[in-house]
Amino acid sequence: MSRSAIFAKIQSANAALKTRAAYPKYDMVLVHSLPKLEGTDLWEIFARNFSAVNGKPMDSVSQLIDFLKTNQQLHGYCDPALFDAIGSRLAAAGLIVETEYHRDRYDDYQFGITRATGAIAESGSVILDDDRTSHRLAALSPWVHVAVLERAEIHRTIPDAIAAFGDSSNIIWCTGPSKTADVEGILIEGVHGPGEQIALLVKGGC
Repeated sequence: MSRSAIFAKIQSANAALKTRAAYPKYDMVLVHSLPKLEGTDLWEIFARNFSAVNGKPMDSVSQLIDFLKTNQQLHGYCDPALFDAIGSRLAAAGLIVETEYHRDRYDDYQFGITRATGAIAESGSVILDDDRTSHRLAALSPWVHVAVLERAEIHRTIPDAIAAFGDSSNIIWCTGPSKTADVEGILIEGVHGPGEQIALLVKGGC
């Protein structure tokens, strides 16, 4: 079989389904960690748990600019839909911001700014999917990923987030930076994805 025929079969197998199977019916029983859910403000709960897994919660573009400049992460990608509210301010501060992601230049992008589908306060997780994330590779390959979300998109618990699953064929929960550990239990961040995971809270309409 030729190389082109193999890739054609792969593309066909990965094509979006016209009809999707229904989610299975089951009774979900989860024991919540009450200390992780202390408080009433979902952003504050999320930010606390996100920080505990080495994520960086931010609630202003100014914080993001300071972080990127301090760490010399000066060239990156921004979802075109977020450029006016976020990317333009980074560009005005002297950073190089592109709104097209080129796969053959993935090493050029030190940061990627994409839309999050939501977040989970209980676990400190950011939710990404192919319906809201403008470019999956832009969220996974740069060292710094900035997931942009609104307060109304924060779910209190894991069951709440599961109940809110949409129809996207690809949903990712990111609980802090990418992590891996060898058999000796040495934790290393940034091996299979971003080494810095930022959650940037914005007001509605961004």
